[in-house]
Amino acid sequence: MNISKEQVDALNAIVTVAISKEDYADKVEKVLSDYRKNANIPGFRKGQVPMSLIQKQYGKSVLFDEVNKLLQSSLNDYLVEEKIDILGNPLPKVTEDFDWDKDDFTFEFELGLAPEFTVDLEAKTKVTKFDIEADDKMLDEQVERIQKQYGKLVPQDKVAEDSSIRGTFSNEEKGINNAANITLDIFKDKKTAKQFVSKKVGDVVTLATKGLFDDDHKLMDYLKISHDDVHGLDINVDFKIEEINEVEKAELNQELFDKLFGEGKVTSVEELKAKIKEDAEAQFAQQADQKFLNDVIESLIENTKFELPAEFLKKWIQTVGENPLTIEQAEEEYSKSEKGLRYQLIENKIIADNNLQIQFEDLKAHTADLIKKQMAQFGQLNPSDEEVEGIVARVLSNQEEVKRLSEQVMSEKMLDLFKEKVGAKPKKVNYDQFIKEMYGE
Repeated sequence: MNISKEQVDALNAIVTVAISKEDYADKVEKVLSDYRKNANIPGFRKGQVPMSLIQKQYGKSVLFDEVNKLLQSSLNDYLVEEKIDILGNPLPKVTEDFDWDKDDFTFEFELGLAPEFTVDLEAKTKVTKFDIEADDKMLDEQVERIQKQYGKLVPQDKVAEDSSIRGTFSNEEKGINNAANITLDIFKDKKTAKQFVSKKVGDVVTLATKGLFDDDHKLMDYLKISHDDVHGLDINVDFKIEEINEVEKAELNQELFDKLFGEGKVTSVEELKAKIKEDAEAQFAQQADQKFLNDVIESLIENTKFELPAEFLKKWIQTVGENPLTIEQAEEEYSKSEKGLRYQLIENKIIADNNLQIQFEDLKAHTADLIKKQMAQFGQLNPSDEEVEGIVARVLSNQEEVKRLSEQVMSEKMLDLFKEKVGAKPKKVNYDQFIKEMYGE
């Protein structure tokens, strides 16, 4: 057998595999002999069928199978041994007059080669590293929210600006009929809220869904409609008022503090705000880290320049699915996946250049931390090490979970590396400012 490579250009190559009869003859003969031992053909005893008959009946298909097995294994071994980094899979070149009656065969494969490039993490970028602060306005709002949440509902005759209203959203044509509790501050437009003021139980307020909330996805919650139906929804819905209450805020006293945080852990409004600030900023830090990670990734994709074997990849995309794609469909799929492929190559390069590895101890520690946080949400604040280790062992026995958790660990390692090496501009903001920066609103 002889395998050779012809370099077409920096991103494309042709590999030629020449297979002679001596490469496959013994394997074909062994398979046919096994067929003969087990063949049941009328007129012959089992195992006594003439080899010429076995050859005539099964020879071509066995030859085809054995040559293809040899071809695939040899090609794969060659790519590994020669350290040829390819994209997609080798594509066989079609030969119109290929003759399986010959003793020797030659096969050609097109290769799309991975590009060579460098990743400069320390290059100057426009990436911003946000530090989100829980400001006094947010803390006051959170304290008031807690007071309302733990306060009492006092029935009212008419709707006031601070009323809590229970009622039903409905639209017969769209099949909407959903009970909901609302306050007037949920609406985007103050004019909408004013429609409710002074209304009584039994009154109906008609609302236009377009622009009703600051985020159309809230329509999914209040109207109970699907994600597909929510975008661009422009209909009228009726809200029938069924109950009106005023919220009598809970007092900021020790009883409330103990109910929120446990006995004696918070003893004043100042300590309450400090606790809220600590918890909020811990969550904000996670959101800021995720945005920083996303922004660095976008910057790397934009600024790390390299070519891809685009034409080869489009041809490969045509062949990989259950049903072959047209050229137009393959071009569309390529345009959708190109960005992801570019970052996959960049990420692999960063991992190799910086020797980022996931040790099993890293995976165990990450899993244990997640489990402890989940248990804390259900009131189990001090689980034993044995209990946590048992759950970790069960989780890591699932290969799908191992894959998912490994991706999380690698993402954390990438984030730490980016924090160390990427020159980001620090910026302190409150949460509202961060949301505007994130969503451009």
